[in-house]
Amino acid sequence: MKLLENKVALITGAGRGIGKAIAIRFAQEGCNIAFTDIALSDFVLETEKELQAMGIQAKAYASNAANFTETQQVVDEIVKDFGHIDVLVNNAGITKDTALKRMTEEQWDAVINVNLKSVFNFTKAVQPIMWRQNGGSVINMSSVVGVSGNANQCNYSASKAGIIGFTKSAAKEMGVRNIRHNAIAPGFIITAMTNALPDEVRKAWESLIPLRRGGTPEDVANVALFLASDLSSYVTGQVIHCCGGMNC
Repeated sequence: MKLLENKVALITGAGRGIGKAIAIRFAQEGCNIAFTDIALSDFVLETEKELQAMGIQAKAYASNAANFTETQQVVDEIVKDFGHIDVLVNNAGITKDTALKRMTEEQWDAVINVNLKSVFNFTKAVQPIMWRQNGGSVINMSSVVGVSGNANQCNYSASKAGIIGFTKSAAKEMGVRNIRHNAIAPGFIITAMTNALPDEVRKAWESLIPLRRGGTPEDVANVALFLASDLSSYVTGQVIHCCGGMNC
């Protein structure tokens, strides 16, 4: 029996990167996948095909995670298509890094809305479904900078710290219905964005990590699999660091 056999996961921002890695890992364990991205671009549709080729039900949806009304509409559509939602992964996120003295209101609002408000939007939309089912797992993507902060990322750090507070509060509210809420705090993860950094910058980061390497999206996906499955049935309200020890 696969760990997520016949379950349905909704993953936001899963067209590529960490979100895509989570979708693929879940699909390997028999999970049907509904995922969202801001638009049905070529790489999103390619991810959809890749997931469908794994023999599970998979469908991509265009949705602005920062928009409350759009979120409710897409969740309603997903329930019509899939019947239920067992796992929610709030992964959608952006960065607009700059020093606080240069940060504009638009840069602040955009990051808070996409990273933090989206967590409220999707959790709010999915909560009644999981409440009726008397169970579910919500996984929120935070960051080590939400715990320790980082220069030139006041907006991003604030959004990721907010996710941690939201996760712990929601866990206390919804545990009575066996709805678990946990957060993952990735560290320096090797993605297309970090690969674009100069070698000396990347090596400098890696030298600060006890395991002496950057993480992979698959490393994060394995933690998400644990939190989505019954292996973590008595785990809620927690923040799991996936950072190679950089925040230990």
